[in-house]
Amino acid sequence: MTRSDTPASDARITAVDGSEIRPLRADARRNRDRVLEAARTSFGAEGSDVSLDEIARRAGVGAGTVYRHFPTKEALFEAVVFDRMEELVEEACALSDDPDPGRAFSSFVERLAREGARKRDLVEALAHDGIHLQLGESPIVRALTDVLAELLCRAQRAGAVRSDISVDDVMAVLTGAAYAICHSRADDERTRRLLAVMFDGLRADRIAAAV
Repeated sequence: MTRSDTPASDARITAVDGSEIRPLRADARRNRDRVLEAARTSFGAEGSDVSLDEIARRAGVGAGTVYRHFPTKEALFEAVVFDRMEELVEEACALSDDPDPGRAFSSFVERLAREGARKRDLVEALAHDGIHLQLGESPIVRALTDVLAELLCRAQRAGAVRSDISVDDVMAVLTGAAYAICHSRADDERTRRLLAVMFDGLRADRIAAAV
């Protein structure tokens, strides 16, 4: 992934597998950033249905420019989604020092659910819907799962979250909530209610209630 604040003189593109690709010229770098920005907006609003040609039009570049940097729509979609995930991992890591483990866990789960509800590309990726990606093979996906697992374990040890669920269960629940919110175009009030139902099911006292 690439950050926009990387100096042009040292602009290097990192592949999804972590390998480094040769530096880009300044003009090529600018064009690539324009494509990524247009893709981020387009995929976030409309999901993977947007074509590369349409993204090129919105970025103000020729279709050939898009294909030179991203030979397939999957490659461009993956770059955008993985960048979103990297931001989420950074936010989760910042919450790991919160003295209230339950609050840290619920804050991140809500953040992830709301981000998925607002960004169709992210919820498609998490739900394995739309465009096909090999997400499980990516280090950033593993990092997202690992940091969520850490927050979950801390919350469980503190007695804030039920002990009989795994990180995979949490991912399934929050992905379902995000998917429902996104595709039903829920307003803020309905979103709040749906998230409240999700969190109600994660509470530690729900184990006793279910027995």
